[in-house]
Amino acid sequence: MKKIISNSLTLVGLFAIATSVQAGAFNQSTLPESIQVPAGNELALVTHAKGNITWECKTTDGKTGWAFAGPRAILSDIQGNAAISYFGPPATWEAFDGSSITGKQLAVSPSKAGSIPMQLVKANASEKDGLLKGVTYIQRINLNGGKAPAEGCNTSKVGHKMVVNYSGDYLFWKAK
Repeated sequence: MKKIISNSLTLVGLFAIATSVQAGAFNQSTLPESIQVPAGNELALVTHAKGNITWECKTTDGKTGWAFAGPRAILSDIQGNAAISYFGPPATWEAFDGSSITGKQLAVSPSKAGSIPMQLVKANASEKDGLLKGVTYIQRINLNGGKAPAEGCNTSKVGHKMVVNYSGDYLFWKAK
């Protein structure tokens, strides 16, 4: 029942975003300032991601813990059609039309408990025409899950990987 309610709330949130996009605006004031897209950009595409984050048990500077190893997700448009594959490192978004972008993380902001943080990414230009041509920024919001496990990584587990499911929304922006 909890999952049904969560999925319903996600769909309601996507519908609200989609409605505001169709109206030509998205109110970023509801997001933390650190991940807001700079003025001069407009929302071009709203997607919903379902995928996972891989974490690897590593020792760094004498401390053992889970380290980010990479994402893998499928991003669907507001009609539910798979449109973009997301993977890395490096963070790469590849549309099914062949256009693709990489990006550099500019900022993160805490998300709800158990979830990876919200994020603002500056996109590198796509060399191919298509859905992602002209994307300037990507926001990751409305997240559920994906956070590194709290336990299970110790010196005897170094090298082991853990895959954690997540979902969220990715907003793609283009210059006005």
